[in-house]
Amino acid sequence: MKFRAKIVDTACLNHFTRVSNMIAKLAKTCTLRISPDKLNFVLSDKVANGGVSMWCELEQENFFSEFQMEGVSAENNEIYLELTSENLSRALKTAQNARTLKIKLTNKHFPCLTISIELLSISNSSRVVTHDIPVKVIPRKLWKDLQEPTVPDADVSIYLPVLKTMKSVVEKMKNISNHLVNCKILNLQIIEANLNGELNLKIETELVCVTTHFKDLENPPLASENASQDRNSEEMAEVHIDIRKLLQFLAGQQVNPTKATC
Repeated sequence: MKFRAKIVDTACLNHFTRVSNMIAKLAKTCTLRISPDKLNFVLSDKVANGGVSMWCELEQENFFSEFQMEGVSAENNEIYLELTSENLSRALKTAQNARTLKIKLTNKHFPCLTISIELLSISNSSRVVTHDIPVKVIPRKLWKDLQEPTVPDADVSIYLPVLKTMKSVVEKMKNISNHLVNCKILNLQIIEANLNGELNLKIETELVCVTTHFKDLENPPLASENASQDRNSEEMAEVHIDIRKLLQFLAGQQVNPTKATC
């Protein structure tokens, strides 16, 4: 297996760093999937048990000026590495105002993702900072558990409001209760939305009931037309969610998306 890549564009480096920081806030460990044309960061905790699942896809040509890799075999030309998210995030923090960043798969008594960062000093001389991040090579037999997740058909799909605004609202709600669920159920909370661009965040305790309304948010086309063809556009679809997990997602966002779909 071989892998080496290089970033020279400052905007690409900053974006790559923000992606790394976001992932570090979501989970302690993640899987880096390397293929000839893409990098993927994968989290595959069991969602039913409260874990976080994520599939982050980066087109290599959008980030790297150089990119070379050889997978485990010609038939399976991919590499799967498990690493500590925070280690990668910390290494990239030293890359601010860097001239170049190089990433290489190395073996220094154990597998490492070696990151070399070329920095410019005030006198215009350069110095190189190197980080060796320990990684675990994931065997081929376990790859099947790290594939892109399928998203089931939705009753309602809606564009979220500005995430910073939503984060501020959820932070205030967290002080009241730990779940977002139906107002008919005491001490629980809800997220509900319809096909008319309306989104509500609800929370109710024995002492107070709070609802935040968002309107005119627009609805993207659903993956399946059958999912909504008989649905009243005013009818709300609702989900119960742990407010702490929602806040973890919102607090970790650093890529400034143009649109976020729920």
